[in-house]
Amino acid sequence: MKKIIAAFALIISLGSCQAQETEFSKKSLESKFKDLENKEINFQQILEKHKGKTIFIEVWASWCSDCIKAMPTVKELHDVYGSDIVFVNLSCDKTYESWLAGIEKHQVKGEHYLVPDGMKGKFGKSIGLDWIPRYMIVDKTGKIALYKAIEPTDSKIEETLNK
Repeated sequence: MKKIIAAFALIISLGSCQAQETEFSKKSLESKFKDLENKEINFQQILEKHKGKTIFIEVWASWCSDCIKAMPTVKELHDVYGSDIVFVNLSCDKTYESWLAGIEKHQVKGEHYLVPDGMKGKFGKSIGLDWIPRYMIVDKTGKIALYKAIEPTDSKIEETLNK
């Protein structure tokens, strides 16, 4: 009987993990960011701004060497898909000034937002952020189509964008 209960609990927990990966949690949606004008905006407002469009989300930081190495590939994705897809960049830089300097220095394309509490803050915890860069794709219906990719060359990215 204990084995049956344990198996049932496992199935339920796996099912809830899957649901979490197709929708952002309330904690994620309420997370506050800064825009380029240093004004506060929450994640839900960013997503609503692009309702009905596919959104490519990159979580990065200007101090992150893996993020910098990935930028040419992300720029290629922008060049190929940029007219059909919104590119949203969420930076985990430590200061507003270093974030702005990083955007300029690396010529990052798309919309820009600063995650003021960094990787380990409210938003980072809500999406299980354990590495950057991190890529996510939200489809035109507002559902998460790709929850986690850490390489811009991951075949799942292009497969998802081509759907």
